[in-house]
Amino acid sequence: MSDDPQPARDYRDTVFLPKTDFPMKAGLPQKEPGIAAKWEADKLYEQLRNARRGRPSFIFHDGPPYANGDMHVGHALNHTIKDMVCRTQNLMGRNAPYVPGWDCHGLPIEWKVEEQYRKAKRDKDSVPLLEFRAECRAYAQHWVDVQRAQLKRLGVMADWDNPYLTMQPESEATIVEELLKFATSGQLYRGAKPVMWSPVEKTALAEAEVEYEDVVSTQIDVAFEITESPIPELVGAHAVIWTTTPWTIPVNQAIAYGPEEDYFLFGLLDGRKLLIAFDLKSELEQRIGQSLHWLSADEPEDLAATVGKMVAAQIKGSRLAGTVARHPMHHLGGFFAEPRPFLPGEFVTTDTGTGLVHMAPDHGEDDFELCKAHGLNPKFAVEADGKYRADWAWLGGQGSVINPKFNAPDGPICSDLREAGALLAASADYRHSYPHSWRSKAKVIFRATPQWFVPMDKVLTQFSPKTREEKRWENEGGAIDPVDEDLCAAPTLREIALAEIERVKFIPEKGRNRIGSMVAGRPDWVLSRQRAWGVPITLFINRKTGEHLVDEAVNARIVAAVREQGIDAWTPDTAHRFLGEAYDPAEWEPATDILDVWFDSGTSHAYVLDSGRWPDLSWPADIYVEGSDQHRGWFQSSLLESCATRGRAPYDAILTHGFTMDARGMKMSKSLGNTVDPNKVMETYGADIIRLWALSVDFTEDHRIGDEILKGVADQYRKLRNTFRYLLGALDGFDEGERLAAADMPELERYVLALLGQVDSALRQAAETYDFNTYVRTLIDFCNEDLSAFYFDIRKDSLYCDAPGDPRRRAYRTVLDTLFHALVRWAAPVLVFTSEEVWGTRYPGGGSVHLLEWPELPGQDALAPGDDGYFARWQGLRNLRDQVNEAIEPLRRDKIVRSGLEAEVEVPADAVPEGFTDDALAELFITASVHRGQGDRVIAARTSDAKCGRCWRLLPEVPEDGALCTRCHTVLS
Repeated sequence: MSDDPQPARDYRDTVFLPKTDFPMKAGLPQKEPGIAAKWEADKLYEQLRNARRGRPSFIFHDGPPYANGDMHVGHALNHTIKDMVCRTQNLMGRNAPYVPGWDCHGLPIEWKVEEQYRKAKRDKDSVPLLEFRAECRAYAQHWVDVQRAQLKRLGVMADWDNPYLTMQPESEATIVEELLKFATSGQLYRGAKPVMWSPVEKTALAEAEVEYEDVVSTQIDVAFEITESPIPELVGAHAVIWTTTPWTIPVNQAIAYGPEEDYFLFGLLDGRKLLIAFDLKSELEQRIGQSLHWLSADEPEDLAATVGKMVAAQIKGSRLAGTVARHPMHHLGGFFAEPRPFLPGEFVTTDTGTGLVHMAPDHGEDDFELCKAHGLNPKFAVEADGKYRADWAWLGGQGSVINPKFNAPDGPICSDLREAGALLAASADYRHSYPHSWRSKAKVIFRATPQWFVPMDKVLTQFSPKTREEKRWENEGGAIDPVDEDLCAAPTLREIALAEIERVKFIPEKGRNRIGSMVAGRPDWVLSRQRAWGVPITLFINRKTGEHLVDEAVNARIVAAVREQGIDAWTPDTAHRFLGEAYDPAEWEPATDILDVWFDSGTSHAYVLDSGRWPDLSWPADIYVEGSDQHRGWFQSSLLESCATRGRAPYDAILTHGFTMDARGMKMSKSLGNTVDPNKVMETYGADIIRLWALSVDFTEDHRIGDEILKGVADQYRKLRNTFRYLLGALDGFDEGERLAAADMPELERYVLALLGQVDSALRQAAETYDFNTYVRTLIDFCNEDLSAFYFDIRKDSLYCDAPGDPRRRAYRTVLDTLFHALVRWAAPVLVFTSEEVWGTRYPGGGSVHLLEWPELPGQDALAPGDDGYFARWQGLRNLRDQVNEAIEPLRRDKIVRSGLEAEVEVPADAVPEGFTDDALAELFITASVHRGQGDRVIAARTSDAKCGRCWRLLPEVPEDGALCTRCHTVLS
């Protein structure tokens, strides 16, 4: 017999290692399209609707993105959030349908089609109307199809086969029907007042279609000679106005003063007398480059004389009533020779300028209202393209008025004023914020044109509260309290909308003030646009009175025709057929304007929620979800339209997200080259990564994306994927016979299940409040900190080495099964493709994970006492475990031990929570042994015990390295 040492037995084949086909390498870009194709083939969305039908409903209404271009990162964020809203509600057992929609009408699409015309050198005006509309419709449909495919690729689960489009005949008919409600109830009027107008696009614009940018403008001071005044010394003097829009001087009709402001006459060296507000004397001196002097030969000798002189010379603004000036270009005759009256304007201040404001009712809201009140009406001198009309006496046919050269100090306006001796100062150096069209990026102007308006402050009698008689019967004794008089008054649209803003829930709360301030101060709603691609304003106007026709039969014929033919039913050639025999077409002119696209989308609640086209939907919506810019857009137009027709908002809550910036916090721009294309991100990382990013950031604020950020998200994804891979492997072969009741489990298992219950509550709360950042963070932290770094780490020894029937191993596998079913459901709304892959790996024929509901967990009573002391006890133990690991780390670093299994530790006795034995501590700390000392710190050293050849634990019972411990010997025998 040889005396050579025999090689140690290899026990690897006796250890129960996890086994799974689920790969660690995700390969999402390659796998996800196949999963999405299977969902489509299996009609997964339809399956979900059938499964949830009859459950409590949750109504989400999708705001229509514009059908114009590829999906960008803002779309990806927006639709991921929307998808998360619906998926979590469905997960919680509610019936939460998702009907997607697109906004298809309006200027952006028309502008793109016109661009194609310009490239082909075609004149849009020579193209027949129906042909042009058909091209716009085809353009919109193309991008609907493109975006739909991209959103499917993102994993958004929606009724993709039956979306709503604003250009569908059913939608267009309802839009017309809603418009006619306004016309019938008296909530629509046609008037010529200034609106924001784009000379480039030749149409009125809504506030939501405008963005503000800093510009440098020409500022001028112009002298208007006073010809009449109840104050004799003013006759022959010059009233000085200041403006940053020189092009409005040719349309000046009056001068406004502040009734409570103080004005003075000052002299120039050339002998002219100037009337300005005293507070602005130094500002004017700087601009004209010379001092203004007192109009007296003898200067005051002391302070008292100075004060007396000022009091004597002071002219209170209210005394200027009846004063008249003449236009600097009065020599041109006609309009320019008409007197320019001084009018009292409460809006006039002495913050800047001269304290006197020139009034052009064509080009300013305050100007229009003040002049209208004194019988001065717009002249419509500036045409749609921004040029003065050809017959205008001064600068006729010239422009465009937004051209800086036209307004420059050496431009035609300033040159003519200088020649007339009226230009006191001109400089192209005034920096300020100015509105621009967000499509063409060109400046807009205020321009008076005939438009259709919805009044914000007209009383809506159809929504008046209970009558005095009804309220009298409600009050005890039949008396009505005087306070209730106001409650009987009918509200205005503004009042209803503001009341609804107070009622609706806003997430985040700051959205309430944002939209509230906008509605409180907004002017009347301009509904009309001067374009071709959109829902027509289907009204007839009396050629004599200017009133629009209100007739139910005519309206019914119009709606029916649009429902059958779409907007092509209304053209200048066909509109007369709706009048019937009761009206003479010669007396009624069909309107030619189209509707503001915000009215199209603002009425979407009517043709989506209230139409019956989607049986699972109903009115009103529980929630609308869009970016914060929609406080002035879709949120507001929907609010106003619904309040005007139904007396309340079409939603009960608004969830708002911020904007996505680049990695440095800069706004994304193609010109800067810092945009992130979500389609390319999906090609590189997969859709689940961009979804995890979208739901990990605090999307209620502006947030960032970039390569390093996405790499970090991918790392978080890998950790989650590894958790699922471990669960799948550890549960290999698990069956119901192995399951153990919670009450029969070790305390560690009961603690983990109790933790799971806390996570369950936190996730449900986060889902209910749409706090998806907390939802994702809670899920990730639980998997990383409570499971991978703690529970899995401790119990891997039991999983690998205990006998299959050992109660501890059975308990562990039972908890793993519970964890699996909980985690895969909770992750499903976030990682839609990965969770499907995980579920299908364990249950190949088990249907889709997305049909499952919120997990049912073991009753908490069987797990823990339910008080804070229980979790504090375990947290104390985990803190001590961290200290043990810190004490072992230097030994590992110095290669004294390779792992904590080779270390014996001494822990402070008073740091050990009650109820844990030393052996239990060694198991939880994954060390060779633990004993308690009287010191105040953890001490670690290498153990002298031998190592079990199978489980690798170092124990006193092992006679020599490679031999078996008692447990392993029992398992193998």
